[in-house]
Amino acid sequence: MFSQLFQTFANCFKIPELRSRIIFTALVLGVCRLIAMTPIPGLDGVALSAFFESQSKNAGTNSVVGLYSLFTGGALEKCAVGSLGIMPYISATIIIQLLSAVIPVLSKLSREEGGRAKIIAYGRYLTVLLCLGQGLFMTLGWEHPEKAFSGFSGSLIPPDTNLWVYRIQTVAILTTATVLLMWLGEQITERGVGNGVSLIITIGILARLPLAAKSLQVMFFPTDPEMKAHAARWPTAILLIGSLVVVVATVIAITQAQRKIPVQHAQRAVGRKVFSGGTSFMPLRVNYAGVMPVIFAQAILMFPSLIFTKIGDMYNVKFLTSLGIMLSEHGWLYLILFGLMILFFSYFWVATQFNELQVADDLKKHGGYIPGVRPGNQTSDFLHRTMTRITLAGAIFLVIIATIPTMLSKYVGIDYSVAQFFGGTSMLITVGVLLDTMRQMESYLLMRHYDGFLKKGRVRGRVG
Repeated sequence: MFSQLFQTFANCFKIPELRSRIIFTALVLGVCRLIAMTPIPGLDGVALSAFFESQSKNAGTNSVVGLYSLFTGGALEKCAVGSLGIMPYISATIIIQLLSAVIPVLSKLSREEGGRAKIIAYGRYLTVLLCLGQGLFMTLGWEHPEKAFSGFSGSLIPPDTNLWVYRIQTVAILTTATVLLMWLGEQITERGVGNGVSLIITIGILARLPLAAKSLQVMFFPTDPEMKAHAARWPTAILLIGSLVVVVATVIAITQAQRKIPVQHAQRAVGRKVFSGGTSFMPLRVNYAGVMPVIFAQAILMFPSLIFTKIGDMYNVKFLTSLGIMLSEHGWLYLILFGLMILFFSYFWVATQFNELQVADDLKKHGGYIPGVRPGNQTSDFLHRTMTRITLAGAIFLVIIATIPTMLSKYVGIDYSVAQFFGGTSMLITVGVLLDTMRQMESYLLMRHYDGFLKKGRVRGRVG
């Protein structure tokens, strides 16, 4: 199996076009990592990075810092020029996509010739606006780090700094870096291999692997004599490796899983040409929403714990303080709400992105029908029932995968920097993006009569 993979990767460099695309992608991703590591002038990124390293054991994804740190590959912790990362562009794209599903004008525009380019342009304009707002918020947070980062003491900017110059300069740098990342992502998509924006996020996630390796080293081979007695044993290592293999295999299987609906096409005449009928399949994905429900749930639940805890401490209301603790990432109430929100947003995303009425209408227009189901409303109802059932299975899968890092950190005692690679957003994004990239590379290999990554079958595409 491994020899097949190595031979396949070697074959990739035998195809001139694919080789140039791979090298171009690697170089651009290297530039993205430089953007994530270059500090903003006038900010003490070393002090903030040291603080977050000391807090890494308790770092979760229920905080604004934790979520942004995940998608920027640690740029926020270093006060880097790429601290906003590519997230404003992702947020703008999601907002435009959701608005296109509910606003008729945008929905009509997205289906017109040339309308897609206008929709993309609107997303870029919204990205700049989000960068200015989020950049200002981040700039003020660095200005008062003791309020933004609980437990931090000291200052990140020199005392004689002109605050307005600092604010304008920092917001401009953060906005420019995000726009540059957006452009680099589009260049990868056009001239490289894979989806550029997704690859930028993935390389940021994988950049945290050295921190996870360091935590594993401390876990199994501690240098502190007092910790050696509590060092993890080899059975724990075998258990972790086995769990990782099972989780990765499950994520791949569910990400690729689809329900194939048979579609029969009747014979039809267009002008003087007669097109014969045939049978095809309509693939309905089990995990149609992808990683979006997890991101939505995390984004909403990152604030209540902080709000209730602050209000409870400020007015000495123990109930609110206790509620804030229960809503923290390791609280039982957080896990319950987290699971329910993932279920809700899974159906919400399918409802806004999968239009069964339009699918049924398109089938009818092109002379297609599902055997045993009448065209029109009955086809729409059949697709709605089918998507409802398979979405439940995909949503339950997301709940299990998303809660694995918290469970490992809370009940097994594994450092969160290690646990996040056993599930959650990191695993879902990384596996999905790698499958997409492998599929594109495999298409080039098969065109040149080389074997793909698998001896049997092909790597299927992924949506969402």
